[in-house]
Amino acid sequence: MNKDLVRAGGLLVILGLVVVFSLGCIGPQEGTDEQKTVTLRITGSTTALPFVAQAAEEFNALGKDVQVSVSGGGSGAGIKDLGEGRSSIAMISREVTGDEKKSYDTAGKKLTEIMIGYDAIILAVSPEVYDGGIKAVTREQVKAIYAGNITNWKEIGGSDKEIYVIGRKAGSGTRDTFNELVMGNKGAETPGVQTEAEGNAEVKTAIVGSDTAIGYVGISYVGNDVRALKLDGVDASVETIKTENYELARKLYLVTLGEPSPQQKEFLGFVTGAEGQIIAEENGFVPL
Repeated sequence: MNKDLVRAGGLLVILGLVVVFSLGCIGPQEGTDEQKTVTLRITGSTTALPFVAQAAEEFNALGKDVQVSVSGGGSGAGIKDLGEGRSSIAMISREVTGDEKKSYDTAGKKLTEIMIGYDAIILAVSPEVYDGGIKAVTREQVKAIYAGNITNWKEIGGSDKEIYVIGRKAGSGTRDTFNELVMGNKGAETPGVQTEAEGNAEVKTAIVGSDTAIGYVGISYVGNDVRALKLDGVDASVETIKTENYELARKLYLVTLGEPSPQQKEFLGFVTGAEGQIIAEENGFVPL
């Protein structure tokens, strides 16, 4: 027999044994039956952000196969992210608009709101303004301030100082609600505004940095360094917000596109359940 053929045949046998041996050593792979971790990305309202972010942190700590990341950007940006597939859930501090439904609703999938708590838009001022005699305002006075028709605190009983007016940038759910309930419509002009802030925290910073400022923020952003004003004689409280006797009360939502998936339901259930609602209260919101 040809020696070269014998050598070649022997080599093939050796290679075959190596392959069989190798496959035998590999054995069944660990973890192949385990579910992969699903990441839910949530974007939107800076008002709801502290609540939802803390809820996500505590939910993630449970070690489930669903992990949640949260960032702001405003209610409008959150809906756009959701509708265009950049996020799994949007958080908003007002209801979904008709235009948003037209843009993203389809026959099979519609924007679905899940209420997660109550909030209120608070008219807030610098401590110096509050101590100077401005402890309450009417809706008409606020409208006149933001329209640029009242420009000095003395015009409504305060010190002789020019009013520094802070508003919010377009796309903010807080701005939309404020414009609708105070100015008359969501697209209202507010020529009295001198600074447009990106979010609640930026509004608060601007108020703290001035001694003549007024701005509007979510209730969770009010404290000793930012004073809340009564509106039409009514304080914002749990009772007045839930009954909507406080005129700038509103509801907070998480929004999905279509019926929530099992992973989305798991997180939504956590937020609307007992643990999530404690977190809402800890962050200054009114629970369901």
